Amino acid sequence: MRREPVLVSAHRCLTRSRIEHALSLEVDFVEFDVQRCADGVLVVHHDPTFLPGDTEVAVAEISADEARELVPDLLTYDDALALLAGRRRAHIDLKSSVARRPADAVAAVARAVDVLGPRGFVVTTGDDRTVEAIRDWGESQGHDLLTGISLGRNTRGFSLRDQIRIRWSELLPGRRVRHSRASVVVAHHSLALLNVARFARRHDLPLLVWTVDTPRALGHWFKPGRAWLVTTNHPELALEVSAPDRLTP
Repeated sequence: MRREPVLVSAHRCLTRSRIEHALSLEVDFVEFDVQRCADGVLVVHHDPTFLPGDTEVAVAEISADEARELVPDLLTYDDALALLAGRRRAHIDLKSSVARRPADAVAAVARAVDVLGPRGFVVTTGDDRTVEAIRDWGESQGHDLLTGISLGRNTRGFSLRDQIRIRWSELLPGRRVRHSRASVVVAHHSLALLNVARFARRHDLPLLVWTVDTPRALGHWFKPGRAWLVTTNHPELALEVSAPDRLTP
């Protein structure tokens, strides 16, 4: 029996031009990051700060209008959803400014359901409580949402003890996945190679691997059955590598 081909996600599509470029390709998902401004407006931005000059400005401390003055091509979350509606599925990565407020995260997911449909996106975050809140809300609405904990967070600034604790919880994620009821396992490719891919297969959970950029690594993860979705900064290369398995027999 032929296995389903591994899907491709274009990573860090943070501007209209990047989203439109991804849409011009045959990718399956378009990934973007979401931050919350001080006025509650959600915007598409990866870092927790803007760097307009020599001084960093925290996204969470300014309004969306002020943010647009710093970054004129800044997209709102609604802008990004509208661009993808009816065209491609979204990979929505909720950053800590959103995820630390589970109610805001749930509202963002509810909006995605309205625009894209309940199977039109996967949502990821590093906060276990937020994953649980999203799953609870989805089930209350009759939706089995694709929701995952991101494993492989940046531990810079943490004590050595906390770094070890975090990495251990990521290498052995069973407890976190059970408690949050995540429906997708999401891992940096190095963690996936060490143990997480094995965990996902053993528990029959879809595996989302990020960020895979070299021909060798893409060749590994695009072998059918090794992952469900691969996120990459080089979607053209990924599509080339995955082409034989994406062709209909």
